[in-house]
Amino acid sequence: MNLTDLQQGKTAVVSDVTKLNDIVKQRLIDMGLVEGQEVCLKCTMPFGGPVMVEVCGQCLSLRRKEASRIGVR
Repeated sequence: MNLTDLQQGKTAVVSDVTKLNDIVKQRLIDMGLVEGQEVCLKCTMPFGGPVMVEVCGQCLSLRRKEASRIGVR
């Protein structure tokens, strides 16, 4: 399952970030989105827009394409 499969308001644990581009992966790691970290999907924007997730007490907006490459369980 990936991050975009979560329902709004549900939480999951990040399990795989290896499918991301190296530069994007490093930026997300710097912001706290690492394997084993709990994330909550706050909202998804319509028409293929970004998704907002909460991780480590802060909200991040991610492109849907990048969020679909983040594996969660």
